[in-house]
Amino acid sequence: MKFTRILFMLLFVLPISYGNAQNEEVIKVACIGNSITFGHGIKDRIKNAYPAQLNRMLGEGYEVRNFGVSGRTLLSKGNSPYIKTEAYTKALDYQPDIVIIKLGTNDSKDFNWIYKADFESDYHNLIESFQNLKSKPSIYLCLAAPVYKKGKKISAEIVTNEVNPKIRGIAKKHRLNLIDLYTPLLDKGDFFPDAIHPNGKGAGEMAKIVYESLTGTPGVLVDQTFPGKKSNWKGFSKYDFEFDGKKAFIVEPTKPLYGKPWVWRARFPGWHTEMDSILLSEGFHIAYLNTNSQFGSPRAVKSWDRFYKYLTKAHDFSDKLALEGVSRGGLFIYNWAKKYPERVSCIYAEAPVLDFTSWPGGFGSGIGSAKDWRILKKEYGFASDAEAKKYTDMPMHGLEKLATAKVPVLHMISLTDSVVPPTENTLPLINKYIALGGIATVVTCTEGKQTLHGHHFPIETPRLGADFIKYYTKKETGPISSSAYHKLRNGLQNSTIKFQHGKKGRVAFLGGSITHNGGWRDSVSNYIQKRFPDTEFEFIEAGLPSTGSTPAAFRMKDDLFKGGPIDLLFEEAAVNDATNGRTDQEQIRAMEGIVRHARYVNPATDIVIMHFVDPGKMKTYRQGKIPAVIQNHEKVAAHYKLPTINLAKEVTDRIDAGEFTWKGDFKNLHPSPFGQGIYANSMISFLEEAWVRPVAEDDKIKSYALPAPLDHFSYDKGELVDIKEAKYNGDWKIIENWEPTDGKATRENFTKVPMLIGEKANDGKLNFNFTGNTVGIAVVAGPDAGIIAYRIDKGKWVELDLLTNWSRSLHLPWFFTLATDLENKKHTLQIKIAQQEDPKRAGNSCRIRYFYTNN
Repeated sequence: MKFTRILFMLLFVLPISYGNAQNEEVIKVACIGNSITFGHGIKDRIKNAYPAQLNRMLGEGYEVRNFGVSGRTLLSKGNSPYIKTEAYTKALDYQPDIVIIKLGTNDSKDFNWIYKADFESDYHNLIESFQNLKSKPSIYLCLAAPVYKKGKKISAEIVTNEVNPKIRGIAKKHRLNLIDLYTPLLDKGDFFPDAIHPNGKGAGEMAKIVYESLTGTPGVLVDQTFPGKKSNWKGFSKYDFEFDGKKAFIVEPTKPLYGKPWVWRARFPGWHTEMDSILLSEGFHIAYLNTNSQFGSPRAVKSWDRFYKYLTKAHDFSDKLALEGVSRGGLFIYNWAKKYPERVSCIYAEAPVLDFTSWPGGFGSGIGSAKDWRILKKEYGFASDAEAKKYTDMPMHGLEKLATAKVPVLHMISLTDSVVPPTENTLPLINKYIALGGIATVVTCTEGKQTLHGHHFPIETPRLGADFIKYYTKKETGPISSSAYHKLRNGLQNSTIKFQHGKKGRVAFLGGSITHNGGWRDSVSNYIQKRFPDTEFEFIEAGLPSTGSTPAAFRMKDDLFKGGPIDLLFEEAAVNDATNGRTDQEQIRAMEGIVRHARYVNPATDIVIMHFVDPGKMKTYRQGKIPAVIQNHEKVAAHYKLPTINLAKEVTDRIDAGEFTWKGDFKNLHPSPFGQGIYANSMISFLEEAWVRPVAEDDKIKSYALPAPLDHFSYDKGELVDIKEAKYNGDWKIIENWEPTDGKATRENFTKVPMLIGEKANDGKLNFNFTGNTVGIAVVAGPDAGIIAYRIDKGKWVELDLLTNWSRSLHLPWFFTLATDLENKKHTLQIKIAQQEDPKRAGNSCRIRYFYTNN
């Protein structure tokens, strides 16, 4: 039946046939490559490197193995050739049906590319080595993924202009399938955090591209909690995978306890599983790593250490765990626990081997195992029995640190056990442990049938073992409730009614880069759509990096209201308002202007103000103070009875409570995916609280009354004005499609757009006539930003330096308010380039994207 299914797939799904795959149980896929294939930089590369994601997508009938090795080159004369790796040898031995080769990125380094003349011949040799296999695999060559940063050893130019063209030519010459991993990943720099290696999302995109190349159909990612093959184990989800070349598995509870407590089994994981079932049902994870033939050796302990770090780092398992060992598993659990007592909450053991001279050595009263004794001596490197007998780093010895750490132990034994006699194992160890001040319990199992010379016996009290582990597992309290950081005030009743009854909604997100970058925004949008599944939504992303409330107040007409009024507005500016040096007055005028302007357009608009976190705000909160910018925004929110979400305080408190760390988890004021999740969870819980009351059929949307303004000069009628409204002479000119030529970064809508530019000091000036009480210029302040002089209504000339703290590395948008508190009438603004000679400056340019006014 399996043969028929695979044959059908080959004939009707895959575009080509795969050697002798019809005769195999599964179609074997070998992924050859460098660190991008390996999964460097991905939090859980075992689960989320592209080969692993591809394996899940292909599903039953396929086995995909990752033979990627970091830093490797295709060139045999390169600094680290792939053909000299153990992974290459293993890939050949694997006898794959499909080979996917993705090499070339590291070859672009200058000290490697000097051998570029050998690239084609070396690639031919690699291809031929797989073509000569008995499995006769189909071979796919991959174009190298884009490189998103210049100036590194890896050259973006060489990858684009030389490496990839050569790979195309090689594929064509050898009539091989070509997978384009370059073009589809262009303009997706967010998937490459270090400019070279994809994150988990980027690897998923790669997997989809490869999947479609193999099957001819679009790929759909398949996510799961842990890596490997998922199956059912006693009603729980089990995941079998390979770790460090060893078989491993994790069994997942239906509802994990907070903090992810876990039990680590050593040897015979299918033996006496009743206790595991109990613990799983009560929220514990079960983990296993197969180091069976290593008898707790130093090499085995190192493997265990790597597995521990993987589970605690990649999957956030608790730093402390319960150890569970059966028979020879005693050697594993005690040797590891002695080395890392701080990681162990308790030890549970059944008929444990604690002295290998007793078993498998057989030098005491028990039944030894000559075969296992030979394996053990080889594993430990013992040249003779005498050398083995002198070895002292066994569980029986060196218990002091474990006892001092008060790690409790529980042994289940049979007094008739003549394979692992308790008189040579459990009893002497327990006596030593108690004498050292350790906590120890021994349960003698006497009921039921005992077999294998008393070594196999029924556990009379599996509940006792489970309760022992539960008792000594540190109870971690749940996370701080987000509701403590939410102020509902007048709530969101209007948007609830509109979305529920009106079946249409416009939701806008206004802010800086944290809003522009998405993550939390995408999660909130998805939640809203699911909350109101029958409603047609338009989600407006109006985040502009590097900007705060002042630019937002003047952008609303262009960026929010062109499609109509807004029903629900999320506004954030606390980070940039403080960082960009906006005064208290500016912060209040801008935030109040945003609120009033939104409600002039739609008096029923619901508005939520969010305070995001940065290190400065955390420091202020820890001093027992409230950051000034949050006080200012809260003053506006309280005046208009608007809801607020104080994520700055929430994140600070969660970090101080030990839930996570800034450096390790949140990473930056531009949050990591973990930090984005913290933001999203808090916002969604806020929305659930705000929308908890059901909407009645006769509920009506009500307009919000506008109180008197806090500041009569608030930017409540702010707007951007086209630069073509200005008159100018001399050096001033409009460049219709301006973009920088120095390679520095830019922001959306501030490059490849019309720009009014002046560069020469005192060579002409511009005049801008406007009506209103406020005027300013939105400029591109790059490395060559200059000094201008300006005046209102032929008043005194005032000089202004356009160079910001960030201009050296970025052409960033910056809003300079030149005058405010003016009479609300007609005025004239004049600007000229100031006479300033400074050899330290890169230039003296003024590039104006917009004027802005408040009328």
